[in-house]
Amino acid sequence: MASFGWKRKIGEKVSKATSQQFEAEAADDKDLTDDDDADWVHATKRRKEVLLEDCVKKSKKLKDEGASLAENRRYREAIHKWDEALQLTPEDATLYEMKSQVLMSLHEMFPAVHAAEMAVQRNPRSWDAWQTLGRAQLGLGEIALAIRSFQVSLHIFPMNPEVWKEDLSWARKLHEQQKATKTEAVQTLAKEKELAQESIPDYDFESDEIVAVCAAIAEKEKALSAAKTVVIVSASGTVETVTEQENCPTAPDETRFIRAR
Repeated sequence: MASFGWKRKIGEKVSKATSQQFEAEAADDKDLTDDDDADWVHATKRRKEVLLEDCVKKSKKLKDEGASLAENRRYREAIHKWDEALQLTPEDATLYEMKSQVLMSLHEMFPAVHAAEMAVQRNPRSWDAWQTLGRAQLGLGEIALAIRSFQVSLHIFPMNPEVWKEDLSWARKLHEQQKATKTEAVQTLAKEKELAQESIPDYDFESDEIVAVCAAIAEKEKALSAAKTVVIVSASGTVETVTEQENCPTAPDETRFIRAR
């Protein structure tokens, strides 16, 4: 029977020099592959950095163009520029803050508040973002929220005279007026309610005087219903009023032929 032991001995026929050469070539190929991978990663990283730098530069250019348009009161065009810039740098809080200011100039308070909130989310340490948010909230009538936003702005930058003397003082004044108006409205409503209650007399329908009056009225009505009044017109045109009792009715004579009740 043929032997199949050659499968186990095939490695013994490979020379040692050939094996070493194969291992050396494999190591060189691995080094080349590692170098290629490193170069590819480095190139990709560098490409991303270059792309990011280009985005930042283009975004800054669009931001400056929008600011110039806003200074010339071309607010819609400015917003369009800043929206393009936000596509390139969506984490730029300054773009949202400037957009909120322009929206307030257009009296679009809801979008202005939203833009200012986005600015605060992107950069919670930005005192001017909190100031803009407070002003937008004042435009919506949210005085308490505006006061809080101005206080946060002052907490970040305590030496800002604009927020302290203008924004916060004005918001507090409005808050005091709002409270006074609410108090006056409550007092007016209470007075109206009190007058309404006073206009309705508090009758005691079970008192002896009321019962006596009701009994007298009932007796009078009973007496009037017991007697009947008859109007009789004679042939000569004479009108006569006759009161007849239920028990003994008055019978007209033969000369009277027209009778009316």
